[in-house]
Amino acid sequence: MADDHNGNPYAERRSEFRKKADQYHSVEFNLGGTVPIYQFGLRDISENGACILIKAGSAILEHLAVGQILDLKFYEQGIYNPATLLKSEIRHITAGTPGDNENLVMIGIRILEKTQKK
Repeated sequence: MADDHNGNPYAERRSEFRKKADQYHSVEFNLGGTVPIYQFGLRDISENGACILIKAGSAILEHLAVGQILDLKFYEQGIYNPATLLKSEIRHITAGTPGDNENLVMIGIRILEKTQKK
C-alpha cells in the first residue's frame, strides 16, 4: 500500500468532499448469471461517487474488478421511493483501515450517468 507524503498509508486521497449517505442508503449489485443479487449499505457519497463496505472474503469480491462498468440500483430512503439505476464504474477496491474497518473492503464507485428509475 502506497504511503502519502506524511507516511500515513490510510490518509484521505479522494478529490471530492464526501458526506454520510442521505438520499441513497443502499446499492444493489445484480451481476446476472449464477451470481446472487447483493445489496450493501452506502458508507458515504459525493456528487459523482459513493463508497460501500463489503466484508472481506465475501464471494462477490471474486466478480468485481477496478474499471468494471455496471448498472447499479441505488435505493433511496423510505420504502415507497423508487430505486434509481445508475451506470457506475468501480474505481478502487481497498482493504479497510485497522480498527473499525479492518475486516472490510471499501469499494469506491464513480457514478457515470443516471439511466432510469426502477
